[in-house]
Amino acid sequence: MQQTSSKNWLAAAAAYTDRRAVTLFFLGFSAGVPILLIFSSLSLWLREAGVDRSTVTMFSWAALAYSFKFVWAPLIDSLPLPLLTRLLGKRRGWLLLSQLLVIAAVCSMAMVNPVSGTALTYMAAGAVLLGFSSATQDVVIDAYRIEAAADDVAMQSVTAATYNAGYRVGMIVAGAGALFLAARLGSHENAYVYAAWQQTYFIMAAVMGVGVATTLLMREPAVSERHTAARSTADNLRLLLLFLVSVAAFVAAFSQLGKVLPQGGGPLAAFGWEAVRLLLSASAASAVGALTVKSGLVPKQLAVDTWIHPVTDFFERYGKSALLLLALIGVYRISDIVAGVISNVFYQDMGFSKEEIAAAVKTFGVVMAVAGGFLGGLLSQKFALMKMMMTGAVLAALTNLLFVALAYRGHDVAFMYLAVGFDNLAAGLAGAVFIAFLSALTNIRFTAVQYAIFSSLMTLLPKTLGGYSGAMVDKIGYPGFFTLTALLGVPVLLLVYLAEKKLFGKNGGAG
Repeated sequence: MQQTSSKNWLAAAAAYTDRRAVTLFFLGFSAGVPILLIFSSLSLWLREAGVDRSTVTMFSWAALAYSFKFVWAPLIDSLPLPLLTRLLGKRRGWLLLSQLLVIAAVCSMAMVNPVSGTALTYMAAGAVLLGFSSATQDVVIDAYRIEAAADDVAMQSVTAATYNAGYRVGMIVAGAGALFLAARLGSHENAYVYAAWQQTYFIMAAVMGVGVATTLLMREPAVSERHTAARSTADNLRLLLLFLVSVAAFVAAFSQLGKVLPQGGGPLAAFGWEAVRLLLSASAASAVGALTVKSGLVPKQLAVDTWIHPVTDFFERYGKSALLLLALIGVYRISDIVAGVISNVFYQDMGFSKEEIAAAVKTFGVVMAVAGGFLGGLLSQKFALMKMMMTGAVLAALTNLLFVALAYRGHDVAFMYLAVGFDNLAAGLAGAVFIAFLSALTNIRFTAVQYAIFSSLMTLLPKTLGGYSGAMVDKIGYPGFFTLTALLGVPVLLLVYLAEKKLFGKNGGAG
């Protein structure tokens, strides 16, 4: 009996050597590289170049594409690409195009020395292109990952774990790796050298060759080919036209509203006005899109099939329980995301040095997160997915209590490693299990758009709430704050319980 059990565990571990799992590791790496070239690495480059802090933070808006990728995800599901789709298939064709655009965007940024207002405009354009192309790559990889494993829930958890591992390695290369390169090439806080950053970004562009090679060598999912819509070239052009005019309306409205809406009034007021600006711009885009359809330029049924049916399909399949699922998706990661927003500031306030933070969080923490992801994938093959969802939610909430203890202990390096280790292990496990759960909810007919909606929703509330974490700490202190983030996990446990009971029955499956 014990021998059989050991063989079962070995078979589960062997799943990580599956071709699909290995492919997703390298695709995860390709997805993890671009994001920090917009955020931390770019921020440091701009600061060394003498750009003021308020301008530097505005560059983070280039990553808004990650939050709105569900808008053009239907096009990725619907539109074939000239030549590329015929040569490589739908997923591989779109993936190669997005990766080439990422490389072009990174190279365009490398060609700009951000020391003047005019140069910053070009840098911003390159950053926006990088955000758009990187978010597009994410949409395609998510669709490929789901279709490659099809209805195999166990393999979904395995590919989620290897994707997460590759993603974190990519982030290390583009984060710590880029900073190390720039420093070795001669650029420092008090001695800015443009050539050092230029060469660093060119090297990062070359690193994206890993993703390109993977795309060219991997296989197109058979499921993707079966569900590729057969449309005329004219209909494809009409869909593209509808998307472009809607985007143009959004950009125009966003630009004009920036001139008329109030400015200043403190961070919260500024956030509120930016939210209004974003909402009104999205409304303008929707109105122009609706008028375009009403005018007859784009057939109504074509637009409905592309943008509306993927959404209504979800509600048709799950009925009244769809709202329960959306609520669960929206709050499942709330404990660790809200706590993570202020984590680096917390470590600094506890007296930890940059070197101690880098060693504990950026190195040890990443290793533990990767281990947690692999552990989550392994356990998900042996236990029901909803049971693992409950386990992940419990661990994510409880590990926040370790930071309550750390807040009282202060500068205790050993305890910091304990807290960071268990927190990242729990986050890695919960993340891998959650990705498998979202994949199981996705209809294979609308893979790209449905998963894009889910992945956008899962960070919307936590990141919005996390923006107020500093104000919370000012009011209730760090022990109170981390206790609160742990308590935020309680409603998640209730939602997981209800989802398991109402939707998936006693077996806890998500299929």
